[in-house]
Amino acid sequence: MNKSKFKFRFTRRAFAYPYMAFLLLFVVVPLVIILINAFLDEGKLTFANFAEFFSNAGGGLTVLGNSLIIGLVTTLICLAIGYPCAYLLAKYHASNRVLVLLFILPMWVNFLIRTLSTKAIFMSLNVELGMGTVLFGMVYNYLPYMILPLHTTLVSIDHSYIEAAEDLGADRLSVLLKAVIPLSVPGIVSGITMTFIPAISTFAISEILSGSKIYLFGDAINMHFAKTTNSLGVGSVMSLVMLVLVIVANVIVNLTNKEEEVNSVL
Repeated sequence: MNKSKFKFRFTRRAFAYPYMAFLLLFVVVPLVIILINAFLDEGKLTFANFAEFFSNAGGGLTVLGNSLIIGLVTTLICLAIGYPCAYLLAKYHASNRVLVLLFILPMWVNFLIRTLSTKAIFMSLNVELGMGTVLFGMVYNYLPYMILPLHTTLVSIDHSYIEAAEDLGADRLSVLLKAVIPLSVPGIVSGITMTFIPAISTFAISEILSGSKIYLFGDAINMHFAKTTNSLGVGSVMSLVMLVLVIVANVIVNLTNKEEEVNSVL
């Protein structure tokens, strides 16, 4: 008589099981709870939470607009500073890897500690906390997220393209504008995404470096979840809006990378 016995085979797929369990417990389940809370109001299914947010009754759309503007400004500043830095790091990558490490080192420190330290410096210099200090703190915290993808893309560019452009008589500026920058578009898109999304959703940086004067989208979500359970619905709707923005950003990055892969093949 044959008896079927369950035998666990230790394969490479088995290593994915703990990760899948972690995602299910700490990612999928919280998202489902947020989705359910978005349609609940006093225990009843309703669209009142969506109506309250999109009608701007509590100023949610205004806060989102302000956050988008501040996130855009932060991203543009990071791009303006990060691209030259990434270009120089990529140009001297072989001989100055220590410089790359210096840009990575701040990421090893918790961003809350970095922000509190930045506030302490401003306070010691008697700098008034406000929009300027918030922008400084956001650029300081998110600049590495712009530099690293740009550096990775610039290092991977085939140097023969640059040599071909120089052989055809192009000067350094023309090589940069017509060869290097177009080939680094995937890194630019990735850097913009990795900077813009955290910038519009942050709340600790704006709260600490403005003395609670500046109110961003992340602050609004935190406030709704910190209040009574009656505010969980609107906070859940705002969380879903942020999730949609993240998904749209990832789709744009994937489409850009696919287009670059097709262009490289052609």
